[in-house]
Amino acid sequence: MTNPESPFKKTALKGMRALVCGASRGIGRAAVKAFAEAGASVVACSRNEEALNQLVESLPGTGHQAVAMDLEKLEVVEMLINKILEDGPIHILINNAAGPPGGPLLENEVEDFEAPFKRHLHAAHTITRMLAPEMEKAGMGRIVNIISTSVKEPIPNIGLSNTLRGAMAAWSKTLSREIAPCITINNILPGFTNTDRLGSLADSIHQKTGKSIADIHDNWISQVPIERLIQPEETADAILFLCLPGSGGIRGVSLAVDGGRLRSI
Repeated sequence: MTNPESPFKKTALKGMRALVCGASRGIGRAAVKAFAEAGASVVACSRNEEALNQLVESLPGTGHQAVAMDLEKLEVVEMLINKILEDGPIHILINNAAGPPGGPLLENEVEDFEAPFKRHLHAAHTITRMLAPEMEKAGMGRIVNIISTSVKEPIPNIGLSNTLRGAMAAWSKTLSREIAPCITINNILPGFTNTDRLGSLADSIHQKTGKSIADIHDNWISQVPIERLIQPEETADAILFLCLPGSGGIRGVSLAVDGGRLRSI
């Protein structure tokens, strides 16, 4: 599905730089395109350098960069962020990374928490600490964390992910009371979104339960009032809205883009 062009997109972020983690596919990739269309210069980061280069070459505008970055290697992350800052401040940060494997929580060893927490919470904290002072100097900063609807309603059979996403939400809410007035930090909570991640979850459920992929998808759709999956571009538009200069009054919120699936208020 293609969304209608929004009238603010072409120049809303002109002169700003956005750093998007997990940019090579899914929601991260859609966010990169949305920021470029809005006039921002985008630093696209992920481990897949080839996919990043292809993405950056396709973007409108100038000043875009592809930076291969493994969020689990924090010393390398710090080095790369320092290098990025040599070209000027980053005004917009999108903290986004692949989720951990599914399964009941008690099947996880303590060691299973280490890598997911590094690439999500630890990396987000490291990057935010480095960028926030430059955002404050620039007089404008927007931080958006891509988390999950599980922070409001834990999702069965992804216990480790539920735990991690809850920690990210609490971290973000705490920061919303501490960072400079010109910086906002908010969360996007994707619902059932048409991405590779959802496909891998469907396959995992199929392997564990024997249910067909079609039945798994039908079950998901039955929970969504709009009766379809969310497209990554729709989520990207919500991310873009939270990053607009005029969205400075929105701070510390968790916005679900889930087609109405959540039952909580």
